[in-house]
Amino acid sequence: MPIIYTTRHLDTGGVHSTNRNIGREADDTYAIKPELAPASDELVIYKERASAFFGTSLIAHLQQKRINSLIICGESTSGCVRASTVDAYSYGFHNVVVEECTYDRSVISHKVNLFDLHHKYADVMHIEEVLAHIDALAGGRKVA
Repeated sequence: MPIIYTTRHLDTGGVHSTNRNIGREADDTYAIKPELAPASDELVIYKERASAFFGTSLIAHLQQKRINSLIICGESTSGCVRASTVDAYSYGFHNVVVEECTYDRSVISHKVNLFDLHHKYADVMHIEEVLAHIDALAGGRKVA
């Protein structure tokens, strides 16, 4: 099962998500945490906007691999996760958002967006449910 990471470069040539942190971002603001570091054969897509699809090669990569379902995790539920999930839905993907593997600035923003995503664009599932589905697809072999 391929894993695709998305993040952004700190220097995006004048493109800013919001005006709140311009010039005040740490050098490692968008670094992938070492405990989640991609393996050498895993794809990292650098983006300039909230959606992993906007202005990136992600859709082409997924189509080339004949992938039609996505398991989406990350931050923030109200921003990047939501934008990427809505775009994935618009491209015709079946989406699962893993509740315990997403987060936001506040619990209320997180919960409201999960509620909305679940009713419009994705199946919001608990990690145990997702792992059970993955195990079933793997023919009963345990997936870490």
